[in-house]
Amino acid sequence: MAALSKEQVEKALEVARPELVKHGGNVKLLGVSPENVVLVKLTGACSGCAHASSTLHNVIEKALKEQLPELKRVEAMM
Repeated sequence: MAALSKEQVEKALEVARPELVKHGGNVKLLGVSPENVVLVKLTGACSGCAHASSTLHNVIEKALKEQLPELKRVEAMM
């Protein structure tokens, strides 16, 4: 399993961003582990939103896994 680079993940995040921005939010890439776990921080309206967990999995993780099948999961950091 090849480790994902920050550049690969950042490019893939561009697919998810328009949906987040439309609702006043965004996502910041914090890092990528050697096990292909992506760490992000939800910002703007997405930070602290009641639907943040759903957004993380149904928008961000889904978009990343479509482009980066080797991705294990996405975790939100505070």
